[in-house]
Amino acid sequence: MARKLRVVIAKPGLDGHDRGAKVIARALRDAGMEVIYTGLRQTPEQIASAALQEDADVVGLSILSGAHNHIAPRLMELLKAKGLDDVLVLIGGIIPDVDVPRLKALGVKGIFLPGTPMQDIIAFINTHARVRV
Repeated sequence: MARKLRVVIAKPGLDGHDRGAKVIARALRDAGMEVIYTGLRQTPEQIASAALQEDADVVGLSILSGAHNHIAPRLMELLKAKGLDDVLVLIGGIIPDVDVPRLKALGVKGIFLPGTPMQDIIAFINTHARVRV
């Protein structure tokens, strides 16, 4: 029997609007995942440390501030340095289409804009997250 997926949801940067992150966290919990919400104003270093400490299978970032081009590269670098380059990384929020190819090239596997149905996000995670026993 596979264990529950462990998902770290983080709200990086200075953006203080975390309603979306909390809605996602609840939906993932309701779908049977273990969810750890790190809270507001997290640095990439704090997020990578939380992913390591919590043995995360997935890291989800909620970014509405436009700081994704600064935060994502640093987080991906830190995850790799900690041996967590097999962790599924997702970003939700306001992401301009022009930024998507760069984020995917960094290793961000899923990008979800406002209005994406919760079931689509859940299905993506269930399909792409590493499975461990």
